[in-house]
Amino acid sequence: MSSHHIVREKQEPALLVLGLDGFDEEQLGQLLEWSPTLMAPPLIAEQLNSLGIKIDWVITDEADGNLQSDIKHLPVGTDSFAAAALKHLITQGYPAVNVVTDEFDLTDYLLFADQINLVIFHQHEKIYGIAPGFSKWKPGGEGIRLLSLPENLNTTGLKRVDELTYITAADGFFTLDFVAPLLFIAEQL
Repeated sequence: MSSHHIVREKQEPALLVLGLDGFDEEQLGQLLEWSPTLMAPPLIAEQLNSLGIKIDWVITDEADGNLQSDIKHLPVGTDSFAAAALKHLITQGYPAVNVVTDEFDLTDYLLFADQINLVIFHQHEKIYGIAPGFSKWKPGGEGIRLLSLPENLNTTGLKRVDELTYITAADGFFTLDFVAPLLFIAEQL
């Protein structure tokens, strides 16, 4: 029996690479495993190209034909690279995107959080939004960092380190319940 899978366009999250400093090459390989739509600004596109990685979209106002002949160009206009890419992905009906970045400011992503499923890889953290009642299994002793302090936060399976940092109490599920539509958390990679 074959384990061959057919991956339809937009079935896997798109990949937006805004920076690669210190990002693990093996982790990048895992994100590229199912051939997602890949977007990057020009300097990162050059880096990816030099690694032999096919880029679908370069986010730029300057059309440059020095990379790959079939690359499309996405205008930036007055937006940031992230905003231009996220607006495009949402307009095109992508349900999710993985973002690899060297610089992270949550406000760059809040506007889009209810329109597309975001997972952001920054330094050695995986950052994503959760809804109230979120539950996940993790090994004991692993860190969870809240990126804001929601109202009426209740946790199970976590030990508080400081106001925004927790560690899992033991192997098993932890739960975060709160009053807000969405809370961003960061896990160590």
